[in-house]
Amino acid sequence: MSDAKIAPATREEGPSGFTGRYVLILISLLLSVQLLPIMGLLSGNAQSEIAIHFGTTRIAWFTLITALVGTFVLPFAAKAAGLYGKKRVMVIATALGLVGDVIAAMSTSYGMLLLGRGIAGLYTVAMPLAYAMARDVFPRRLVGPASGVLGGGVGLVALVGPFLSGYLLDHHGFRGSLWFMAVATAVNLLLLLVFVPESPVREDGGRMDWLGGLLLGGGLTSIVYAIGEGSHWGWTSGKLCAFVGLGLVALIAFFLVQRRVASPLLPLSLLTQRKVWTVFLATSVAAGAIYSVGVVMQLLALMPQIPGLSDGLGWSATKNAQVTAPMSIIILVMAVVTGTLARRIDTRLLLGIGGAFTAVGYGLGSQIHHSVSDIVTFGLVAGVGMGIIVSIIPIMVIGAVGPKDQAVANGAQNLLQSVAQVIVTQIAFVIMSQNGKVMKGTQFYVDSGFTNAFWLISAVGAVGALLVLLIPKVKKLDEAEVGQAAL
Repeated sequence: MSDAKIAPATREEGPSGFTGRYVLILISLLLSVQLLPIMGLLSGNAQSEIAIHFGTTRIAWFTLITALVGTFVLPFAAKAAGLYGKKRVMVIATALGLVGDVIAAMSTSYGMLLLGRGIAGLYTVAMPLAYAMARDVFPRRLVGPASGVLGGGVGLVALVGPFLSGYLLDHHGFRGSLWFMAVATAVNLLLLLVFVPESPVREDGGRMDWLGGLLLGGGLTSIVYAIGEGSHWGWTSGKLCAFVGLGLVALIAFFLVQRRVASPLLPLSLLTQRKVWTVFLATSVAAGAIYSVGVVMQLLALMPQIPGLSDGLGWSATKNAQVTAPMSIIILVMAVVTGTLARRIDTRLLLGIGGAFTAVGYGLGSQIHHSVSDIVTFGLVAGVGMGIIVSIIPIMVIGAVGPKDQAVANGAQNLLQSVAQVIVTQIAFVIMSQNGKVMKGTQFYVDSGFTNAFWLISAVGAVGALLVLLIPKVKKLDEAEVGQAAL
């Protein structure tokens, strides 16, 4: 890969704080980062109503198809961002996603709904590119806090989202949720067009590696699809083994192809650097823990309490939102604090602390999860770890790679993170289903299932913390080359 054309690192840093212009840029990028979690929350809560309306038993595809499309197109988007500009790719992906949202909202059949959600999956690429943009468009002193806000926005989504979802479903049905997705995407597109400057960081003289993209995106999509269907097919079924095997063959072919092309999709020289692959590994495992725990928490809170059949807490979505609000607030606060601390404190230490708090918090949750006070108590501990992790991941990628590799690196980390999330989530479902019962087509869960699922999340968080020991010293934000865009 040729050197990118970038401004000198000694360039004037600009304003000392978040001026009005920087605030508008941050809000625009924040919506790009959090658009997917918002859609995931609204989609998850609307699933049961959609399944009943369209009379389908394959409702899992409603959310799975978005993840599959995002996994497939992300390698192409990350490469295109380096060739043609991050903002340009984000705008195109968001515009196409808006088309998908409108198709889904107007759908008259389940097939049409899936088509719309599949097209909407194209805007999943905006999240890693927004993190990469933060490096380019903010001055050095603001990159850490800005990255913290972008990551910590998940706490804001977790705080406000359940109330919003409950209102939309109660007053406007699932159509209200689908149309809200379209409006949110349209607002995001407008903000990107008006307020976000284009990054000047480019890959000089490269071209799109179509074969590499097909092999990488197709291979990962095949594996993610198989894992997502594992519970339905059976974990030892020939169909699952075939899809996983096909995906692995495609990934092996991808690495062979990358050695021979002049402009590789993902330079192998980047992945073989210890400071890069160790950061990818540790952050992906830690993220796999915190992003997969949502299904456990939601099923615990919202499933009914039926003696001998179901040990859920039987709360409404509104009550669950109220109980988890303290946890959401601490996630947001810790994310912002972490973004500031990362300017001077070793990011490896921060990730290790985040993983440790996550492990302790959900380990505690495995023992106490039967009342409001229980959820609040372990949620505050786990929330500290989650806030640190969501904030530190993009910051560690900044420290591990140079500006010209930022988009590719964020895309690669996001792919690995998504695979880790799917794997941990599916294992959690299998664990919770043990000793559970199926009644009239509905899976119910008992207390031991929730206990063991929390232990799983705790263990994965602990592994993420321990993997920090593999990471060599990387640059702090104050040492990294950032703030390249001419604002």
